[in-house]
Amino acid sequence: MRIPPTADEVERLFAGWRDDLATCRKFAPAARNYAVARLSADVGLRINEARMLDLDDVRWDLGRFGKLNVRFGKGSRRSGPRQRMVPLINGADRSLHWYVEDVWGHFGADHTLPGAALFPSERRPSGRAGTEVFRTALAQATARHLPTWAGKLTPHVLRHFCASQLYLTGMDLVSVQELLGHSWIATTMRYIHVHRTHIEDAWTAAHQRAENRWRGLTQ
Repeated sequence: MRIPPTADEVERLFAGWRDDLATCRKFAPAARNYAVARLSADVGLRINEARMLDLDDVRWDLGRFGKLNVRFGKGSRRSGPRQRMVPLINGADRSLHWYVEDVWGHFGADHTLPGAALFPSERRPSGRAGTEVFRTALAQATARHLPTWAGKLTPHVLRHFCASQLYLTGMDLVSVQELLGHSWIATTMRYIHVHRTHIEDAWTAAHQRAENRWRGLTQ
């Protein structure tokens, strides 16, 4: 069971990580790693999916918030890459705007070249950063700012966090399934971790909605 940290804990992690960016020795790679972790927490992107994104895969013109053209999604039962469009909801549009406008240019990559990586390698701007770079950066940030989760918070756990938070705030399971790129909704259900009072909270909310509708009819 990859039970994720709470929303307050994740916010504490990213707040501390943001503060580090102001004083870190190598701003561009540190900010890149932060941006990738945010995509895992905000829209449930897998690390390899993020790694394989091109700059042109950010489609600001699509939808209300923009979308990511994820071309290397994980296929089911070894069926090969599965493409999907991921909307930049949940604040992902803001963090990605910041990264593209204020960070990407520091790598010295040529945005006119086809296939320019969204998350370039520090040493080879024409190449891509490796998945272990992102995993290590998250582990180090967790050890500094969320030590109770040191050694336990991985990019995959952030996917569980994303799914759980979106479900708790009202997104239906089918939409969460589509966002995460799952072939089966049963897989998505294993990503949803709710609070112990979730049933009681849902019952209370349902009765509140019914009461509000009744008041509207009697007024």
